[in-house]
Amino acid sequence: MKPVKHLLSAAIFLTLFFSNSLYAQISSNVYHFKEKKNDETLTHELKIDNNYFVHSTYKESPPTYIRTYGGFYTTDNNQIKVALEFDSDYENQHLKTIAIPFRVENGKLILENSSSMTFIPANKNPQSLDGKWLFSGRVTDKGESRVDTSRPRKTMKFLMDGHFQWIAFNTETMEFFGTGGGTYLAKDGKYTENIGYFSRDNSRVGATLTFDFELKGEDWHHSGKSSKGDPLHEIWIRRE
Repeated sequence: MKPVKHLLSAAIFLTLFFSNSLYAQISSNVYHFKEKKNDETLTHELKIDNNYFVHSTYKESPPTYIRTYGGFYTTDNNQIKVALEFDSDYENQHLKTIAIPFRVENGKLILENSSSMTFIPANKNPQSLDGKWLFSGRVTDKGESRVDTSRPRKTMKFLMDGHFQWIAFNTETMEFFGTGGGTYLAKDGKYTENIGYFSRDNSRVGATLTFDFELKGEDWHHSGKSSKGDPLHEIWIRRE
């Protein structure tokens, strides 16, 4: 009977080991949490892929942008450790790194920061433009004009499962220049954004913008009219 007991003990150990390992894994996804605060409802949105983390907060009614922060992350000892590239509240926070305790239960991501927040994963809706993109240039009547994407001043778009967000920031100074996001659809050469929050102008929330798009090698060509009605033809390049 001793060998059986040893086998049972080993089985229990392996079960606990793999359960604990899975417990600490975060699935790449868009997550949402609704926070009730002072008779208001705040929407928290997380975009998390294999190495990047963005947390945005806004009110849907009346449309009010609140905060965005994010950067490259790792996990260790059930903590999400983020090396911040931007924080719209940096002047008050003065942080360049953060560590957020977390746990995963039944697919839900629970962050234990100043309070406990249970994030629900959004429905999966993978599309060809999903990923992180850096603004890399424009096309004018004079041809392509490129910018150096390795410079500290960056404009990034983060697209996941039908959700989009653009963020403009400086990785050296931690300056934050703006963000906006919502839902999107990329299909048959048409890219449509539905704006859900916009740091520069809350009145733009609810607007729908449609552009032409084309993937050329590593480039995403994005053309149409801006939110102000100005013509544009932008080039974006994938960011790993």
